[in-house]
Amino acid sequence: MGLIQREEGSFSFGGIGKEGVAKSPLFSVLPVPYDLTTSYMGGARRGAYAIIDASMNMELYDEELCCEPWKAGIETLTPLEATTLGPERMVERVEEACGEILGLGRIPVVLGGEHSITTGTVRALEKRYPGLSVLQLDAHADMRNSYQESPYNHACVARRISEICGLVQVGTRSLSAEEAEFLDTTDTVRTHFAKDIVERGMPCEDILRNLTGDVFITIDLDVFDPAIMPSTGTPEPGGLGWYDVTGLLKYIAEGRNIVGFDVVELSPVAGNVAPDFLAARLVYKLMGYIIKNRQKGMSSAVCS
Repeated sequence: MGLIQREEGSFSFGGIGKEGVAKSPLFSVLPVPYDLTTSYMGGARRGAYAIIDASMNMELYDEELCCEPWKAGIETLTPLEATTLGPERMVERVEEACGEILGLGRIPVVLGGEHSITTGTVRALEKRYPGLSVLQLDAHADMRNSYQESPYNHACVARRISEICGLVQVGTRSLSAEEAEFLDTTDTVRTHFAKDIVERGMPCEDILRNLTGDVFITIDLDVFDPAIMPSTGTPEPGGLGWYDVTGLLKYIAEGRNIVGFDVVELSPVAGNVAPDFLAARLVYKLMGYIIKNRQKGMSSAVCS
C-alpha cells in the first residue's frame, strides 16, 4: 500500500463527503501536519486541519468565476504521517506521496505544515514535468544553504528549489546577508520585493515571462500583511493584500499550466478563525482559476 489514502470520513476540504467526490477528481488535497524545523512560533502542524475545518464553512459558489469549482472533483486524502527521522526524510516522504498523486493523474494540493515540505513536492513534479518552474509567494527569501545544522530547514527551502529548477519569488521582505549575496550571484532566481510591489504595482508580465510553461506555486501565508494574516510562525510587516495575491494567481493561471500548488505556514491562533478562512478561500480560489484556464473551449466546462 502506498502513502496516500482517500479520507472517507466527514472531515474533508469544502465539506465534500465521499458521495460528492468525482470518480476521477482533478485535485487531491494532501494535509501534511509537520513543523519540526520551525524556528520562531510553532503550531504549523495544525495548519492543514484549520484550513480544512474553515473550508467546511465556506460557500462553494465562486462569485468571481460564476461557478462551483468543486464539481471538477476535489478529494481529501488522509494526513501524511510525520517522521521523527528528520526533515530530509520528511521531504522524501512528501516526494513519494506526491508522486503517487501524480501517478493517478491528479493535481497535488499540499496543505502544510512548515515550508520545508515543498522541496519534496517540487522534486516529484520536476520528474513528471521536465522544465518545471516555481512561483514562490513568501515574505522570506528562504535562501540559506543551511540553518540550525540542516539544509532541509524551512529557511532553506527556496535554496533547495533553486537547485532543481527556475524560481520566481514575490513578496520578499526579509533575508540575511548570506541570502542577499547569493541572490546577487545566481541566475536561476528572480526576486520581486514587497516594497517595490507596493510602490509600483504587481509586475505580472515580468513574473509570467520568467516562468516556464509548467508551473508549481508555493504560497507561504506570511506573504500577506500580518494585519490580515497574523497566524504565521514568522510574521513580517509590509505584506501583500488579498487582491494583490489573487490577481497575480489569476494572471498566472491564464498564461501558464499550473501543475500543483501548496499553502503552508498557517499557525492557527485560538479564537481567531479569519486567517484560517482566508487560507481556505485562497486554496479554493486558486483551484477555480486552474479549472477556468484548463476548460477554455470545453463544452462541459465547470466554470463558463
